[in-house]
Amino acid sequence: MKNNNSDFLHLGNKLLHWYSQNARDLPFRKTRDPYKIWICEIVFQQTRISQGLNHYNNFVDRFPDVKTLAEASEDEVLLYWKGLGYYSRAINIHKAAKQIMSDYTGVFPSEYDEILKLKGVGKYTAAAISSICFNGKMPAVDGNFYRVLSRVFADDFDISSSRAFAYFSELSQLIIPDNVGDFNQAMMDLGSEICKPRNPVCLECPLNKDCLAFSLNKTHEFPVKTKKVKAENLDLHYFFVHRNGKFLIQQRKDDFIWKKLFEFPASIPEALKPFNKGSKILHHKLTHKNLTIEVNDIEVSSEEMWNDFTSKNEYLITDFESSLMRSFPKPLENYIQNRLKK
Repeated sequence: MKNNNSDFLHLGNKLLHWYSQNARDLPFRKTRDPYKIWICEIVFQQTRISQGLNHYNNFVDRFPDVKTLAEASEDEVLLYWKGLGYYSRAINIHKAAKQIMSDYTGVFPSEYDEILKLKGVGKYTAAAISSICFNGKMPAVDGNFYRVLSRVFADDFDISSSRAFAYFSELSQLIIPDNVGDFNQAMMDLGSEICKPRNPVCLECPLNKDCLAFSLNKTHEFPVKTKKVKAENLDLHYFFVHRNGKFLIQQRKDDFIWKKLFEFPASIPEALKPFNKGSKILHHKLTHKNLTIEVNDIEVSSEEMWNDFTSKNEYLITDFESSLMRSFPKPLENYIQNRLKK
């Protein structure tokens, strides 16, 4: 695209006018506190607003500022993230809060390049915080930008390309107005409510008269994405070792999936295998991974063997009520809940 910005600037202004009348009434829209904008941007990266709003409210109620979050334990942060999934986001938020306390004397950085240095903060999030809270001029390019711009310009640039972010960042400059913060939020709302991936509500779109894909009846052809990551199949095996209402757990390390969450033992000695009462197969999907999880039910009837096994290993002994204060991967949490119902 080599057209001058002024040729398309009216599109950005139309979007701002639409946003002024149709912006979603969300609690974080009532603040310019960069801490709260940061938390909401991270929460809703992988979570629909309707699903994550209560989690966001509970999180900022418990951790209302950077200092409170930085001083909390990692386990407590993970507990308040419970139900949102993608727990590495919570770990990174905690690390970034400590980073702000140590590197920025507890004051949230205001410049895009400094925000980008925070743990777990990418270009989109840095641009959103910068523009909404500090009048920064960076477009918060994400899937909504890809979809809206691809359709408006009937642009077949492949969004799976490594150059997609840079390309659509430049393309957005054609329509971006002075009020970049509201423009970025308008693009979020338009992509979420109107210009949806499937079944877009084109007749209600403020840009439909300017949208080439709509005029050509080809909205379903945009955006173009050629590369699809094939999901990896992964098998996991656990042993639910229990006796008299108590069972064993351990905390995962911070590598691979489910960082720092709690799980059941992954192995047991031969002496405990005769106590196996059967197994249950669980299926779970992660981004780019299909999990098949086998959980073996090991009810140890011998107190001597229970004491011997627990004393020789570093497992934590917990019960069903106490387990509610720990963060487990969703399939294991469901397994525990189902046992509670028995």
